[in-house]
Amino acid sequence: MRLTAITAAATLIAGMAFAENVAPSDVQFAEYGEVEASLTGMPGNAENGAVIMGDKGQGNCVSCHAVSALADIPFQGEVGPTLDGIGDVRSEAELRGILINAKKTFEGSVMPAFYKTDGFIRPGDAYTGKAAPADLPPLLSAQDIEDVVAFLMTLKDS
Repeated sequence: MRLTAITAAATLIAGMAFAENVAPSDVQFAEYGEVEASLTGMPGNAENGAVIMGDKGQGNCVSCHAVSALADIPFQGEVGPTLDGIGDVRSEAELRGILINAKKTFEGSVMPAFYKTDGFIRPGDAYTGKAAPADLPPLLSAQDIEDVVAFLMTLKDS
């Protein structure tokens, strides 16, 4: 009987740890593009966020932004603003919103929406006939977004 109660409690806790991620279409943006709620309900991993930012197959943020903390990654970009000190300037909610879809905060931004799956213009059919038939997957997962936010929050001047 006692083992059953312990097993039930462990199952409940594990279930909460693996709560459903917020789907890209269900993200709630505030007035200026902030996203207050975590997409996963779990804290991000700053070390993994740093990897994502420099990985050409994932976020590749340093192709447009300079980040002194990632100085070991060559050829950092100058298209976007430097991210040094961004943790002092922006809140987690603001950074999360910008990563999910920067156009909600900065209308004319060329920054990609990293957690968007619909609303894209697909000229492929007109030119090649090979446009994706359904919604595209997000560029980053919900946990990837949380990891990058956690890393960005470590970039403080003080």
